[in-house]
Amino acid sequence: MKRRAGEREKELKKKKLLEELGEGKLPYLTPADADFHHLQKTRYSKLIFRKSDTVPEELHHMVQEGFLTLRKHGCFFQDLVRIKGKDFFTPVSRILIGNPGCTYKYLNTRLFTVPWPTEGCEIKYCSSQIHDACKALIKLNDYLHIEAVKALQGQYLLDTKDIKDTSVIDREQNFATSLTEKGSFSKDQSSCYVPEDDYTSLNNRTSYNLTLLNYMDPLQMPYLKQEPYFGMGNMAVSWHHDENLVERSTVAVYSYSCEDSSAEETSDWNLKGRDPAVWHVGLKVAWDIETPGLAIPLRQGDFYLMLDDLNMTHQHCVLAGFSPRFSSTHRVADCSRGTLEYIFGQCELALQNLQTDPNSMALSLKSVETAVVKQVEEIHNEVEFEWLRQFWFQGKRYLKCTDWWLKPMAKLEEFWRKMEIMTSLALQEVRKKEQTEEQRNETISCLLLLLTERQRLRNEWTASWEGT
Repeated sequence: MKRRAGEREKELKKKKLLEELGEGKLPYLTPADADFHHLQKTRYSKLIFRKSDTVPEELHHMVQEGFLTLRKHGCFFQDLVRIKGKDFFTPVSRILIGNPGCTYKYLNTRLFTVPWPTEGCEIKYCSSQIHDACKALIKLNDYLHIEAVKALQGQYLLDTKDIKDTSVIDREQNFATSLTEKGSFSKDQSSCYVPEDDYTSLNNRTSYNLTLLNYMDPLQMPYLKQEPYFGMGNMAVSWHHDENLVERSTVAVYSYSCEDSSAEETSDWNLKGRDPAVWHVGLKVAWDIETPGLAIPLRQGDFYLMLDDLNMTHQHCVLAGFSPRFSSTHRVADCSRGTLEYIFGQCELALQNLQTDPNSMALSLKSVETAVVKQVEEIHNEVEFEWLRQFWFQGKRYLKCTDWWLKPMAKLEEFWRKMEIMTSLALQEVRKKEQTEEQRNETISCLLLLLTERQRLRNEWTASWEGT
């Protein structure tokens, strides 16, 4: 319900903005415009852009080879997402790679990580090439983490440059040592001070736990949406805020267009606005018609960082060029409800209410209190609709890379079967006359609400399945 209310609110804002614009278009700037750098500094200061020559050449090679390997093995898939109550396939193909057991949810679709190599975790990849591709992406992840920490330190230094003194310099050295010991980055990279007390917050907001890889060949697309507010041209990804992230966390995006960078640009392009042959990232202040937007070209190996609250206060889109393009979008996903550890914990909590008679081996519920029954049935729904159906609906895509998820999903299915039994036991209990009428009515009302929701969701999933 909360999600639907949010979608309605966004639609109303979009409608109001388009009405205010009428037939006109908002202005936007590219790096070729004289006022671009001033606008970026004053209204988009938390966007940090780095050209490809700042990244080690060896890392470029590893990552770009990894992209091509994953495409060669058919590991990129279009996602079926739900927008305004309707199902759509994304124009961009994706794969999620990250910490083992992590998931990431966007537009009502939960993606499951192909785990990157992790110490202490046994991962059987389908080929050594896929292993190498995942290893390259965790190396890129580590590199971008370091760059994000440095960028946030630099931002902090700018904000506090008037108050630095000798005592702060001493504490700066302590903080640099702390970061080095914790493995964030080497001592010679920590050139500016952040209070030691802020270390945990800074590290949490830059410790990427997954990357969502994107791939699209624009020339293979029958149709691409036109950017509606500025007239920026073809969009690969519409205006949005990234979802389900740790609050104020940094997003890092590495871009790789398949064509040689010299061939990407339209050599005689001298019109106002962006070159349509080149991929760009577009940015705007959310729901604002006063501030010009930005369109920044993305060439091979460039990356950018969206620091702090930029993802909340601004929106971004991806503007298609002519050549195929990969990107690796590194995020600090909010996994409070999105890890195997979490959902297994929920299952264990629910199953505490199930007991077995040692003599007859008959199953029964320990408690039929409404609050206990409600908690169990809510977890039952969560396991079925947030995990099992999400995983199996996406078919065997993950087997292209690894079979890592099969065992935990089999374990979840076993938990779900036990919860199905618990639902039957709860229905049997409310037929008995051991409860007062008031207690029975309360339990029945609770069950009816949750079982009605379960049936509605099952019908929705069936319709989605048949629609594909």
